[in-house]
Amino acid sequence: MAQWVRLCGISEAPAAGKVIEAEVEGVGVCLANVNGELSALDNWCPHRRGPLGQGWVEGEAVVCPWHSWTFNVKTGVAEYPENERIEVFPVRIEGEDVLVDIE
Repeated sequence: MAQWVRLCGISEAPAAGKVIEAEVEGVGVCLANVNGELSALDNWCPHRRGPLGQGWVEGEAVVCPWHSWTFNVKTGVAEYPENERIEVFPVRIEGEDVLVDIE
């Protein structure tokens, strides 16, 4: 069962090509805007828990600011290194709110 919760307001969401850090119900979330589409990912890189929401967007991926591990915003699969991945959370917009399903 989906548990949609408010992550932030649309006005607080990152501009195209940017990322931000947010937290909802104790879960750290990296909110990325790739070509005008928002994606929500686990904020913590599996390498050394680098904060992905302080990183940057390259193509359709978020790059960790600490050691440049790169994760696809739709699948969570790492481009580098192979066989690594992070969780991706469903996102939807309702009115002026950005909601995520953290279940």
